[in-house]
Amino acid sequence: MPSEHTTDSRLQSPRQGRNPMPQTRRVDSRTLMGSDHLLMIEHAGSSYYLRMTRNNKLILTK
Repeated sequence: MPSEHTTDSRLQSPRQGRNPMPQTRRVDSRTLMGSDHLLMIEHAGSSYYLRMTRNNKLILTK
C-alpha cells in the first residue's frame, strides 16, 4: 500500500516534527558594518571588535 507521505526522509532534519528549532536570524555584514571596517560589540560587560580585513574576511576579537 503506497504511503501518503511523499517527502524523502533523508532530506528531513532529525528534529523535524518534534519541537523544531527556531529559524536563525540572518543579518548581512554590510548592515552591521556599514562603510566602516571596525565595529565594537558590547556583550556581558565586555567589548568585542568585529573587524573586516583587506581580504574581506571578518575577525572577532576581545
